[in-house]
Amino acid sequence: MLLLGAAFGVMTIAPARAEAPAGASACSGCHSPAAAGVAIPTLQGRSAEAILADMRAFRSGERPSTVMGRIAKGFSDEETQAIARWLAENDDAAPQP
Repeated sequence: MLLLGAAFGVMTIAPARAEAPAGASACSGCHSPAAAGVAIPTLQGRSAEAILADMRAFRSGERPSTVMGRIAKGFSDEETQAIARWLAENDDAAPQP
């Protein structure tokens, strides 16, 4: 019983995770931590600045892609910034496939 109480106490003091902005949770479908080393790279450990730069390059066509250019064009600059920040701050939040 003591262990259960201690575990519950730890759970209640853990900081709440920020809610994902619209579109951010979908990224883990292809870019999960388990994707490391495959053709679609993981986003885990990437900075917000790097993610934002990649999204802008995809949107402009500077970085060729099959799908990401179309996805990137679907978000405003503000949405892309919010997604990049959230992904960088919560890179362990992505579900594992």
